[in-house]
Amino acid sequence: MTKAEIVAQIAQKTGIEKVAIQATVEEFLNVVKDALAEGENVYLRGFGSFIIKKRAEKTGRNISKNTTIIIPAHNIPSFKPAKTFVNDVKKSVK
Repeated sequence: MTKAEIVAQIAQKTGIEKVAIQATVEEFLNVVKDALAEGENVYLRGFGSFIIKKRAEKTGRNISKNTTIIIPAHNIPSFKPAKTFVNDVKKSVK
């Protein structure tokens, strides 16, 4: 499902114009991205959490040059679904 399909379904179910829905969805995604960029987790009860995971520094290899490189510690965004969300998906998927 694409973002456009999500917008179309919400517009159909609510009767709100697609332009307004599109702006709302875009702004929601921007708020989530900005919060994660600032190191703040986003919790949506019953849906899941957008969290920051910390990756430790590690040694990697460049196989083509046969050298080792140091990969610095860094943060990556991650999504952890809520238990109710996981259970609903398990029940509906056959």
